[in-house]
Amino acid sequence: QVQLVESGGGLVQPGGSLRLSCAASGFTFSSYAMSWYRQAPGKERELVAHITSTGLSKRYVDSVKGRFTISRDNYKNTVYLQMNSLKPEDTAVYFCTKRGGGSYYDDVDYWGQGTQVTVSS
Repeated sequence: QVQLVESGGGLVQPGGSLRLSCAASGFTFSSYAMSWYRQAPGKERELVAHITSTGLSKRYVDSVKGRFTISRDNYKNTVYLQMNSLKPEDTAVYFCTKRGGGSYYDDVDYWGQGTQVTVSS
């Protein structure tokens, strides 16, 4: 069965960095696009970043462009989200998701359990 297990969340001061990891299993990882979403308290879930199955194309929500980088290792079946210059408004639960195909246009079909990121002094 498909499993997506996030790690790397925690408490960090404004301006700091974290790297989230998502270990995937139960499917042919290299064939599917992956995305990171986040949900802050009282807010709707928000798409943060996409990466295609090959890793050659990436997209970001405007609020994280230049600060966050999504990447993947198709040998380790892992997708990453490097988060730099963190701001208090980045505080949220971050979810790793699998898409139903290799591109951004495929719907999300599996979600991880989420990892909490808190940016506070």
